[in-house]
Amino acid sequence: MRSYEELLEKAIAELPKEVVKRERFETPKAIVQREGSRTVIKNFSQIAKAVNRSEEHLFKYIVKSLGTAGFIESGRVILQGKFSEDEIQKEIDSYVKSYVLCRECGAPDTVFVREERVLFLRCTACGAKHPVRS
Repeated sequence: MRSYEELLEKAIAELPKEVVKRERFETPKAIVQREGSRTVIKNFSQIAKAVNRSEEHLFKYIVKSLGTAGFIESGRVILQGKFSEDEIQKEIDSYVKSYVLCRECGAPDTVFVREERVLFLRCTACGAKHPVRS
């Protein structure tokens, strides 16, 4: 007869990966393709939807942080210049940390709230409110 711990370890090992995940929010991975001297983020609109932010806000952040020009075209972003998938993903992760995740509880359940002329990030999970840097 096996011990409880052995049976528990066996059960956890046989669970599918989706069930074992500890976090309920995962930053979406960018699908990047190079076309000549341009870089295309093919799943841009899905990323914006997953982080619950407008395409325009996410686009402005990526363009500014990469120091390039670009445009949104039918759910994808076309950037001037050659950028690796890692560079793009690093900027998306940085955006999520700054403009999506709550600084108090780490939940992605946040919204932008403007009070007078200051933009705040308000968490709908814990109620925390922090000013957003421009």
